[in-house]
Formats: sequence, C-alpha cells, structure tokens
Amino acid sequence: MAAATASAPVGISDSSFTDKGKPTEVRLSNMNAAKAVADAVRTSLGPKGMDKMIQTSTGEVVITNDGATILKHMAVLHPAARMLVELSQAQDIEAGDGTTSVVVLAGSLLSAAEKLLNQGIHPTTVAQSFQKAASKAVEFLDEMSIPVDLNDRESLLKAARTSLNSKIVSQYSSTLAPIAVSAVTRLVSSSSHNVDLRDIRIVKKVGGTIEDTELVEGLALNQIAMSNAGGPTRMEKAKIGLIQFQLSSPKPDMDNQIVVNDYRQMDKILKEERQYLLNLCKRIKKTGCNVLLIQKSILRDAVTDLSLHFLAKLKILVIKDIERDEIDFIAKSTGSKPVADIEAFTEDKLGYAELVEETSQAGAKVVKVTGVKNPGQTVSVVCTGANDLVLEESERSLHDALCVVRCLVKKRALIAGGGAPEINVSRLLTEYAHTLKGKEAYCFQAFAEALEIIPTTLAENAGLNPIAIVTELRNKHALGDKNAGINVKKGIISNILEENVVQPLLVSTSALELATETVALILRIDDIQVSYLKIVWRLDLQADILFSLNSSHDR
Repeated sequence: MAAATASAPVGISDSSFTDKGKPTEVRLSNMNAAKAVADAVRTSLGPKGMDKMIQTSTGEVVITNDGATILKHMAVLHPAARMLVELSQAQDIEAGDGTTSVVVLAGSLLSAAEKLLNQGIHPTTVAQSFQKAASKAVEFLDEMSIPVDLNDRESLLKAARTSLNSKIVSQYSSTLAPIAVSAVTRLVSSSSHNVDLRDIRIVKKVGGTIEDTELVEGLALNQIAMSNAGGPTRMEKAKIGLIQFQLSSPKPDMDNQIVVNDYRQMDKILKEERQYLLNLCKRIKKTGCNVLLIQKSILRDAVTDLSLHFLAKLKILVIKDIERDEIDFIAKSTGSKPVADIEAFTEDKLGYAELVEETSQAGAKVVKVTGVKNPGQTVSVVCTGANDLVLEESERSLHDALCVVRCLVKKRALIAGGGAPEINVSRLLTEYAHTLKGKEAYCFQAFAEALEIIPTTLAENAGLNPIAIVTELRNKHALGDKNAGINVKKGIISNILEENVVQPLLVSTSALELATETVALILRIDDIQVSYLKIVWRLDLQADILFSLNSSHDR
C-alpha cells in the first residue's frame, strides 16, 4: 500500500525550477562540477585506496591519500566544486578523519538528487527530505554504537590503528597508534569534553625511520644547542630562562653611519660593546640560569659570537632562533616566563627541569627537556622519516590518529568500520521510507541507496566485485548481523568488530551531517550571478580622451 502511495510523484513537473531551462542548467553544472571532485578522490578511499602525487605551483611534490590534503592542493575553479573542498576542510576540523568519505558521500547524494530532479521533484523538497533523512540516519548510528571508556586503552588503540591502516604508513600503525593514544590521554581528565591539539607539538626531523618516532616526557625543540663557541650541550638540574631581548650591541632606530678616524676611539667602541655584552651575560648568570632560550629577532642579531663566547665561559647552554609562535608552548611546557627586558629577568621567571640535552639519532639532532618540575598540560612528539615526503605523510597520518582519539573524548562511542554502519543505516532508512507517503518517501529511499557508495567504493578499491560483495553484505544485515562488514585484507564479508576495525561515532555522524548540508546548499542554488567592476566615466574626462585619440590619429 505504501509503495503504491509513493509512486505518485513520478512525472510530476514543477515549473518553478525548470522555467526557461536556465536555472536547471546552472544547477546541473554545479552538481556535475561537485561530482567531478568527488570522483577525483574516490579511488583513495579505504585501506586499499590509491595514493595521489601532487606537484604544487612551487614545484614541491606531495604524495598522500588524505582527502583534505589532496583537495587543498587541487586547483579547483568552479564555485560549487570549491564547496566540496571546504566540506573536506570542515570535516578535518570537526573530526580530523573521514575527509575522503565525506566528499564521496556528498558526490553520491548529488547523483541521487539528480535522479529525483529528473522525476520532477522540486529541489527544496529534495533538500529538506535529505536533511530529515540525515537526522534519522544519525539516530540509527547512535543506536548501533558501542560506548567506550577513556581508560580502556585497547579500544582507543583499535580506533587509532583503523585510521592509520588506510594511510601510506599503515605498516607502522603499531608504532604510531600507541603514541597518538598516549599523547591525547595525558591531556584529558574524566570530565574533559575536548582536547586542544595545539598542546601536542610534533617536531619533524629527517633521519632514521618512522619506527624511531617517539613521545617525549617533557619538551622537544626543533632548534639545536649552540656549541660552536664551546658551550655545553647537556645540562643537569637545569634552570631555564626564556628571553625575548637580544644579546647583541644595540642599534639606533634609524640607519646611521658613524665614521671613526681615531684608532683609540675605535678601541673604545669595541671595549664598550664587549663590556655591555659581558654585563648582560653576568646578569643572566646571577639569576642562576644555566639554560637560555633566545627568541628569533628580525631587526638585529639575537645573539653574537662574542655573546656566545661569554655564555660558554659561564657554562650556560644556549638555544637560539626560538620562533615567536613557539614561545607560549615552551612557557607552558617548562614553567618559565618569557622576559622582554634584562631588568625584569629574575629567578622567579625561570623554569626547572632535571635534564636538558641535545641527542642525535640517525643524524637527526633534537634538544629534549625532561623531568620538568612544574609541567603544563603539553606533549611533544619527535617524528622521524627517511626523507621529506615520508616525513610529511607520517606527520599527516599521526595528526589523523590524534584526531580520532580526540573524537572519542568529544563523543565517547565507537562503531564498526568496513562499510557496516552505512549498509545498516541504508537498510533501516529503506524500511522507514515505506512508512512515509508521497515525494518524501522517494527522497528517503534515494538517500538510503546513496549511502551504499561507501561499501561499494571499498570493494572496488580492494579489487573485489562490488555488486557481489554489497549484495552479500545486504543479505548478512537482513539476517540480523549488523556488524558484518567488508574485510578488504581477506576479500570476504566478516564480523568487522572481531577484526578490530572500529571508528569513532563522531566521524560517521559528522560526515553524514556535513555532506547533507553541502548537498542541500548546492540544490538550493538556481543561478550564478557574476559581479563586475563598474567604471563610471566623467563626461569631461571622456571628451579629453577622445580629443587626444583623434589628435594622435591625425598625426
């Protein structure tokens, strides 16, 4: 009876969106451009997905299968296609993972919407029905989710490994997953509802392999210790000073040139400079400081060779060229306070640590601060790799794993992976669509079918027969096995929870909601207006130009 009722909208024509054909052409153009972007990244979905090699305008080469990174580097000109790029970025901010899935899902929803438009259903009806279907789908996902406790480290590791298994560095998931879990769990408490990933610092160093990546109990610095003047590279019982003033001779605000003709005056200038720098270094040593971090300076040298010589004699470990945006993190990590003037540099501004030392592994030098007396809520990770390409991808993969664990802090629930939730929600939505009437029933049915793009793509990218796999998967779910998913490694349908393939609930719900919002937005656009710069001619100016043109023509 419900099916007979739902057949009513076929062939219905709404002149409000096909009038003169122009808005429909624009809408189809928008949909085709957005689908082209979705098709471009579709092959990189899943553990068996392909990688993309991107050459940037500067000649830099990037190899990745991360959806957000691929789209960020793509030269997308069409405004509707750019909406999918922004969609991927929104998913990256909200969940950190599922950036490819959300774009593929949006492309599939647009294809479903196009079929509905061809049947004569109004775009507004389609958009509203899709949003209702997305809300219902999120409810179904909540029902099938498994609550997770942040103290259950094994569950967190499973989610992090699942995220890493679809990356280029998947063979190192056993190394990176525990680091990601440990880094995030150190920043959370039982009452935490979010984690600021800016409190996790990733220091990249070329050298060694990804297996050498480690979590540092304290602070890791990208800069190296200044040992060229004979200064120390290791300091126990460290008292750390963080300065924002320069240890070099002062310069006037304006460029002035001083001509000295007398050698005695020249010696006096050099002696004054030497004395000035020596006094600065002595005042620093007087506070008890034995590790000095110096902020990078633009106007003049942050530290001179003479200053380094004095500091080395005073047995002070010096690290220069600290970036301005690193100051807050270092201050928070070590307990030291940044000082902008030597007059304010006192003992209470120092941070304390058991050990500061420069270590070298596989040719990569890094300074580690460990045993901090009053540690802040920060974590450092030293990320290593054989070359820049591997290192960049390793950092992106680690960031995704950190985001997955953060998702579990924000919404403490897991769901199965391998296309299981999409097929389950698709089946439940189809059943729910039979209870509806009219156009809405068609829209819900189309939305349910569009969700099957995820398991279909997973099967295609794994070299399996997508029709046979998805049909078998539907059958398993119809028989009540709601955790049945595609095991791409074995090429079969199995209980995906037993294979430890899980993902945070937030990744799936966020992808569904954001993809549906973007599709609804594209459907509501019926025309594109281009604004041009208006040039208003003054009559007297126009007359002058015409006169000069005529004069030159006569000549």
